[in-house]
Amino acid sequence: MADILCLYYSRTGTTRAVAEKVAELLEAELVELTDGKARKGVLGFLASGMDAMKKTPDRLRPFQTEKPLEDYEHVILATPIWAGRCSSVMHAFLLAHGRELPEKVSYIITHMSDASYEAVFSQMDRYLPLPPYQLAMSLQPRAVEWYQDIYDFARIIRGGALPE
Repeated sequence: MADILCLYYSRTGTTRAVAEKVAELLEAELVELTDGKARKGVLGFLASGMDAMKKTPDRLRPFQTEKPLEDYEHVILATPIWAGRCSSVMHAFLLAHGRELPEKVSYIITHMSDASYEAVFSQMDRYLPLPPYQLAMSLQPRAVEWYQDIYDFARIIRGGALPE
């Protein structure tokens, strides 16, 4: 059983690709979160932005992990940015399960603009039992160095060494 859990939501597949690479590098369990809404295309994009603005997100679909959330050594939460906030799916997860997370929690946020969205980390911290987060990465997949950023993130979590 893995000691690291990587939970993610991805509307277009970008955050999924990042979460998959991080999970591979860390030999972590990978679990997708969803609310079951159709979010593809322009209408899905607009609906996602509107949902992110809501104070109360829609209900999260059930998900399965190998063990209870609090039993992991480290949990990584990966989400796209919608309207300057974490996705409504990640927001729903944090509302329902944020207090169950272990002491070590890290964030990965993906976005297409040049902004870093550092304030999103603080928004997500509000739902943790022991803020602040352990490590955070704001990733713009169009950036030249984004693959290196993923490796650096994983290396820091592993304490400097990655599995061969």
